[in-house]
Amino acid sequence: MPTILTHAVVACGIGSVLTRLRRMPPLFWLLAAGLSILPDADVVAWPLGIPWGTLWAHRGITHSFPTAALVSYVVARLAFRPLRLPFFWLWGCYFLVMASHGFLDAFTNGGPGVAFLAPFDDTRYFFPWRPIVVSPIGRDIVSHWGLRTIVSELLWVWAPTIALVGMAWLAQGRGVRRPA
Repeated sequence: MPTILTHAVVACGIGSVLTRLRRMPPLFWLLAAGLSILPDADVVAWPLGIPWGTLWAHRGITHSFPTAALVSYVVARLAFRPLRLPFFWLWGCYFLVMASHGFLDAFTNGGPGVAFLAPFDDTRYFFPWRPIVVSPIGRDIVSHWGLRTIVSELLWVWAPTIALVGMAWLAQGRGVRRPA
């Protein structure tokens, strides 16, 4: 898995592009970042003795598209009025943010594949090209392996996210000098 910080950066990138770089309330960003990290709540499976590769284990049901649709629906339902945003737009945005987690995990070079269709199908998937170094868990993040992870995330996730947001910024005409 990429680090939780990288998942949050992608969520903010998606949110920035979908909001057309408009100012959004802090709650919007907090929920987006939280939803992007939420699928990793399944790491409690290890200490609970849940077998690797099962529906409730890491990268199982919490990483699936149906779960992303359901959870983002509930969050959007609770948040659209306080945020003063259209419900279906917010649901779609939060779905993309939460679904991005499993998508990024499928680009890593380790761990189990991602059960994108759970609970309907528990097949685990990886993408054929997996350039992101899987993140160590716990104290190992401050190791050589952790450094390799951060470097690969900067190259393969942060840079494209920044480029995408930059292109959206330029498309808005903010990066172009206008004649007087």
